[in-house]
Amino acid sequence: MGAAKKNLVIVESPSKAKTIGKFLGSKYKVVASVGHVRDLPKSKLGINIENDFEPEYISIRGKGDLIKELRKEAKAADKIYLATDPDREGEAISWHLAYLLGIDANEPCRIVFNEITKNAIQEAVKNPRPIDIKLVDAQQARRVLDRLVGYQISPILWRKVRSGLSAGRVQSAAMKIICDRENLIKAFIPKEYWNIQALLSKSEAKTAKSFIAKLTEYNGKKIEIANKKEADEILSKIDKDSFIVKKVEEKERKKKAYAPFTTSSLQQEASTRLNFSTRKTMQIAQQLYEGVAVKGHGTVGLVTYIRTDSVRISNEARMAAKDYITVNFGDKYWGNNFYSNRKKEVQDAHEAIRPSYVEFTPEQIQDSLTKDQYNLYKLIWARFMASQMTPAVHSIVSAEIDNNGYGFRASGSKVIFDGYLKVYRAADDEDESKMLPPLEAGEKLVQKEIKGEQNFTQPPARFTEASLVKDLEEKNIGRPSTYAPIVTTIVDRKYVKREKKTLIPTELGFIVNDFMEKYFKEIVDAGFTADMEDKLDLVEIEDNDWKNILRDFYGGFEKELSVAESEMEKVKFEDEPTGELCELCGRPMVKKVGRFGEFIACSGYPECKNTKNIVTKVDVKCPSCGKDIIVRRSKKGKVFYGCSGYPECNQVFWYKPVDKKCPKCGSLLVERKLKGSKYMCSNSECDYKE
Repeated sequence: MGAAKKNLVIVESPSKAKTIGKFLGSKYKVVASVGHVRDLPKSKLGINIENDFEPEYISIRGKGDLIKELRKEAKAADKIYLATDPDREGEAISWHLAYLLGIDANEPCRIVFNEITKNAIQEAVKNPRPIDIKLVDAQQARRVLDRLVGYQISPILWRKVRSGLSAGRVQSAAMKIICDRENLIKAFIPKEYWNIQALLSKSEAKTAKSFIAKLTEYNGKKIEIANKKEADEILSKIDKDSFIVKKVEEKERKKKAYAPFTTSSLQQEASTRLNFSTRKTMQIAQQLYEGVAVKGHGTVGLVTYIRTDSVRISNEARMAAKDYITVNFGDKYWGNNFYSNRKKEVQDAHEAIRPSYVEFTPEQIQDSLTKDQYNLYKLIWARFMASQMTPAVHSIVSAEIDNNGYGFRASGSKVIFDGYLKVYRAADDEDESKMLPPLEAGEKLVQKEIKGEQNFTQPPARFTEASLVKDLEEKNIGRPSTYAPIVTTIVDRKYVKREKKTLIPTELGFIVNDFMEKYFKEIVDAGFTADMEDKLDLVEIEDNDWKNILRDFYGGFEKELSVAESEMEKVKFEDEPTGELCELCGRPMVKKVGRFGEFIACSGYPECKNTKNIVTKVDVKCPSCGKDIIVRRSKKGKVFYGCSGYPECNQVFWYKPVDKKCPKCGSLLVERKLKGSKYMCSNSECDYKE
């Protein structure tokens, strides 16, 4: 008798395979495809335009051994379950796996789950379904469209502007939004205006509570003060002893809890609250989703699927939240809240991002998480719990105060029931209550101080990663899976630079944007891009023919390519002088941008090919020779830290060294965040961490 055949489950990542394997037991073998196994070739367009845009998929280079192993496992298995992520991309990976492994896509071979829990996995295995070709076609439509745009515009940029550049369907629309904002900022002319505010109290006593009242009107009409002369004139007419309370109004205001996180709102809040980039947020969230080793529980998937537009949650999750809230806070905190999606049809099979197990509070599992994992999990857990709680109730008091026709307003508030604020305060929640003293109509007030304050109108704010993601979502540009790659790409291509969290377009960014605006107006147009997103969604919702979108798009696009190629002249850059001269030929050295960032080169190129790296020092001396440690790059672009005395001194660190010695062996410590530690010894034979 041979060994009984096992059921094979194929997921995308090894860590996910490990978590799922724990739930399925010995009758199942769980293996990972490690992402896509089949895709369009990197070396060419890979789309047969003449044959109705047929994609020319190939097995991904370097995956040959993995595919061979998957085929071997599939052949030995009793049943095969394709358990890739529950979205368009995951459906497409399953479709490609089915092709490579000879699985009939119409047979029930596909299983999906929104969270990696025992119940969800076991339920999914009981309910396999055929591959959803509508989801696959929606992914193919996006993939092919993005390839047609990127692979045909980018070579023009390489020839006419600079090698290594790229354009993209969503990326270019996002870049235009950033450049348009910067142009508004440059064109902005500040306008002066003044405010007048009085510091008032109920009596002269030093213990009497003071509050601020702002001048808002004169004889019932809104007042605007343009300059100091106008402000001084008004101040001269205000009678210090004539501040009379005209009207006091008290209202209760309920502030509802926020919906649980979608991908976009998580990225925005993590950026604002935790200072995470969109890329970092998605990396940490992926770790929490796929599974983290929790002491006493093994590997646990802590949050639900992280790429979602939906704010819906399952009934089981609602009931779990209800139990936790009523037990820990009391019945009056249970809100029984429901949230609806703006676009109900698309990807509503997903839930919002929430904890998989509400009983795993952030504090309870803190020791099992890295600092970043803990902070992001705490944010997700608290936001979900708050979403199921009652509104916060504020008492708002506003007072109108008269001074011989000049109308002042003062307001205050206090929380009278904390509701969801018990567990979660968003970035825009008030931090503290500011209450007015008890006031009555007709009451005379004491002026402690009155002053005019000069102000100027401010230009529109530059985008941060958080505000850009919000704007893209509001304009219907891109989808949850694309926000982080868009930001990463435009920064890596040097189209924008980050400065104090803001995104500022570079000269190169403006040049590429100007090129796109001139020759490919539709691609950078937000309205066109949003309309295209809706058409792509309809492939999934209504089973529309995905190639129709390509046929409609390509005719005009092909003409634009031809015009751009023939009309655009080669762009010449003004390289930034460094102030130093070339030691080989005496001409000025200038700063240039290459594949791996900025470098210094002779302005006499190509006659003189002298180049230098831009040296960035680390405030640490080499332990071998005492010279400066500098930031360097390998031939493949990987950052490392080496002695400036190279090649005489070969001292190298793969992590950033700090000016601190290991108490165990005396070697330098390096920055390396591991569980419970920030630094580790640079000596590979020493295990010291702190």
